[in-house]
Amino acid sequence: MLKALSTIILMCMAHLCLAQNSFTAFIKDADSKDPLIGATVVITGTGKGAKADNTGKVVITGIPNGKQSIKISFIGYQEKTEIYTFPLPTDTTTIYLEHAGEEMGEVVISTTRSNRSIQDIPTRVEFIAGEELEEKGNMKPGDIRMMLNESTGIQTQQVSATSANSSIRIQGLDGRYTQILKDGFPLFAGFSGGLGLLQTPPLDLKQVEVIKGASSTLYGGGAIAGLVNLISKSPTPEKELRFLINGTSAGGLDLSSFYGQQFNKVGLTVFASRNSNKAYDPSNTGFTAIPKFERYVFNPKLFVNFSPKTTMSLGANFSTENRTGGDILYIKGRGDSTHSYYEKNKSNRFSTQFSFNHQFGEGNSLTFKNSVNSFKRTISIPGYVFDGKQWSSYTEATYNRHRENMDWVVGLNAYTDNFKEKQTDTIPKRNYDQNTVGAFVQNTWKTTDWLKLETGLRGDYIIDYGLAILPRISALFKISPKLSSRVGGGLGYKTPTIFTEETERIQYKSVLPIRSDENKLERSYGTNFDLNYKSGLLDGKVSFSINQLFFYTHINHPLLLRSVDGNLYRLENVAGFIDTKGWETNVKFGYGDFKLFIGYTFTDARLNDNGVIRENPLTARHRLNNVLMYEKEDKWKLGLEAYYFSKQALSDGTTGKAYWICGFMAERLWEKFSLFVNFENYLDTRQTRFGTIYTGTVTNPIFRDIYAPLDGFVVNGGLKLKL
Repeated sequence: MLKALSTIILMCMAHLCLAQNSFTAFIKDADSKDPLIGATVVITGTGKGAKADNTGKVVITGIPNGKQSIKISFIGYQEKTEIYTFPLPTDTTTIYLEHAGEEMGEVVISTTRSNRSIQDIPTRVEFIAGEELEEKGNMKPGDIRMMLNESTGIQTQQVSATSANSSIRIQGLDGRYTQILKDGFPLFAGFSGGLGLLQTPPLDLKQVEVIKGASSTLYGGGAIAGLVNLISKSPTPEKELRFLINGTSAGGLDLSSFYGQQFNKVGLTVFASRNSNKAYDPSNTGFTAIPKFERYVFNPKLFVNFSPKTTMSLGANFSTENRTGGDILYIKGRGDSTHSYYEKNKSNRFSTQFSFNHQFGEGNSLTFKNSVNSFKRTISIPGYVFDGKQWSSYTEATYNRHRENMDWVVGLNAYTDNFKEKQTDTIPKRNYDQNTVGAFVQNTWKTTDWLKLETGLRGDYIIDYGLAILPRISALFKISPKLSSRVGGGLGYKTPTIFTEETERIQYKSVLPIRSDENKLERSYGTNFDLNYKSGLLDGKVSFSINQLFFYTHINHPLLLRSVDGNLYRLENVAGFIDTKGWETNVKFGYGDFKLFIGYTFTDARLNDNGVIRENPLTARHRLNNVLMYEKEDKWKLGLEAYYFSKQALSDGTTGKAYWICGFMAERLWEKFSLFVNFENYLDTRQTRFGTIYTGTVTNPIFRDIYAPLDGFVVNGGLKLKL
């Protein structure tokens, strides 16, 4: 009996041993075939796993017979799951992982016109998308100022102390040198750009693409400092219905909604929002830090797929806003002869966007685009009214030829910009009618696996100002799977108008018209160079990346505001130049559910005004961005931020104070909804703590440059629904 039992036990043990298998594999980079040291291999549902050694080899033992699901992952690469049936017919296997691209997923960039993934584009493009876009939207659901201001090298400059009008400054250059696009259409230029940042809620945005440096070759004049392209969401077969409700301790209320869905050949997106704020003054200066305003936005868009090769989209944007800043007592209806200062802005914007694309042959397509934009704005202060309307249009036809290793884009475009003013004083009308026709060609060439080139040439003829020839070149060097570099440069120009940061500050009062026989194009050249390194630390437990950018831009004969006889102002092209140079350093760490972002910007912006050299006002020489995020998938998002701004030269010859801004954000997520709260500027940093923001009297104030926040510590929070 004992012998029989022993025999049975030995047979079972032998069978069990025979049922145990081993898995041996080499994990390698799909492009370079280099071993991925530290890659993780896990057998799903068993708890068995191992990490690759310095040859990329991984060995797992004790695997039972039958089908097993094996997951392979490595930071910076796309996760892969393979099914194997044990016992295996071979002793070893090789598994190749593909690069995940920027931010651990493929991102297709449209701003450069090539529609390639970001890791394959020679032009340096930064983007805000996905979860980062959602997080920034929690902090400022009503507009996109904070989203852009918290990026290295970008500063949103508040132009008006009382109405909070703002512009984008890239690498130390005034806002007029940055071109803002919506889905590739230039809708925010000239007069219509003054309130552009404040009138763009982010809920319907898919991503934001930023190119820093000379970019006029891509879309024409105005992109000397760079361009920002706001990409809207497109419909998908799965219905997307979102609502956002946000309230602030400063008296703000944001209500936004987005709907999108594709029905066979027809798709639709609709965005609608209402944003408002009460007059708010936390400093008791008597003037609004946040003006009283009420705004409505409505953006429907229709998508039609006539066939797999022919598509069309047609959209419209409508917004209307009443904004009143100034003396808080006057706005609250308790004004008198002393408390009587105000700044009222009433604006209406209507635009259309049309796009038609047809593909013919393999990799060939023809695209036709058109937009029309109407913007009317009335600015009122005591004793003065500026009332004007701008009509602009953009029309473009492009031919794209796409091949595996080479893209060609050839196009023609026409841009019209017409401004008419309703005369309210004795100053000559500032009317103008600017028309531009242009042609461009661009080539993207994959010369080898390690070198890609993008070259472009544009010729624009601006009526009254002549011809502008704009070459551009960029190169991408893939030195290794972990190290890459981009270098690029080009020429740019800006057509003169009366709409600058300097004239906006004084509501265009007493500013003489631009004259084509006296004024001329501002012309520029610029270059940038960066190094990008990605790796894993501590056996791949920590992801690490660093991007180091160096930049330089030079503008000849910049347009500056001058005082002339009769208490008037004139914009003149001065004998001199503006040049800005510096660098940006961006470092990212990832460990489990934690991410740390550190960014530093050094900017040396100089203005040579008829031989007198001084710092370009309102440019922080040193900027430091620090963001720590904790994200538990589908459960929690927590963020801690700290931003440093060094001293800034002011236009009156004084220097502003250095300061920090800190914030904390939290969001709790469920399947269909989430709750969020944001403590913005909880150190209560305010310029009014550093000194007065105006000279003169309460009745006739003269406001100083605004270089720091005025609203101080503000708490906002709300609800997001996804149905």
